[in-house]
Amino acid sequence: MIKSDEAFSGFSVDDIDKARTFYGEVLGMETSDEMGMLGLHIGGGKRIVVYPKSNHEPATFTILNFPVDDIDQAVEALGRAGVQFEHYDEPDLKTDAKGISRANEYGPDIAWFRDPAGNILSVLKA
Repeated sequence: MIKSDEAFSGFSVDDIDKARTFYGEVLGMETSDEMGMLGLHIGGGKRIVVYPKSNHEPATFTILNFPVDDIDQAVEALGRAGVQFEHYDEPDLKTDAKGISRANEYGPDIAWFRDPAGNILSVLKA
């Protein structure tokens, strides 16, 4: 059957070089080149494959979540690195001036942002 211990996830981007810079330099993740694709190393020996796609369309959902101990500190640090956070003012989803959704019925404090290809990522209180 399927060997789930070797499973991995992947998502597309429209520019691998921009993705490498963003994930490696801005977010500080360990990256590797994998046959024209980008490997994101997420701990425990696991990785995510980022692949180029000429007709890429950004995901409309969160593709990658980063748990953090201090969400305010993480948002401030990422902001200094040039990351812009999403702001929502909807009946069931509101964010504060920093872009953090706090103490809502859907889960922990969380802030969403996009990679250069428009995919949605988040930092959330661990």
